[in-house]
Amino acid sequence: MRTSVRTEKAPTPSGPYSQAVVAGDFVYVAGQGPMDVNTGRMVLDSVQAETRQVLTNIRNILEAAGATMADVVKCNVYLANRRDFGAMNEVYKEFFAHEPPARTTVEAHPPSDIRVEIDCIAYRPQGQP
Repeated sequence: MRTSVRTEKAPTPSGPYSQAVVAGDFVYVAGQGPMDVNTGRMVLDSVQAETRQVLTNIRNILEAAGATMADVVKCNVYLANRRDFGAMNEVYKEFFAHEPPARTTVEAHPPSDIRVEIDCIAYRPQGQP
């Protein structure tokens, strides 16, 4: 079974895709940028601020899907500039302090002026509280 996830606590998709899709025991979260839904503006102050907002959006989507950050098994991080790796990593560690997920980080060109985009996959067996 496949179910789309929608929450007002994360940015509305700008195209024909879901914030996340639950398929069986997995939650696939679409790439998230640093949009703050409370202000309707991108958080572009620093790589750290962007990363914090991106991971907050992911956390909110996971919660809407009945999962947590502890359920994340894989992340893909896209950085506009590979020199921002250390700054991104500082904040990333705050969200994944214990048993972090597998991760791939690549230099890419995210849309608009954002410096960080992250997507992830979480595993949460059906029937768990």
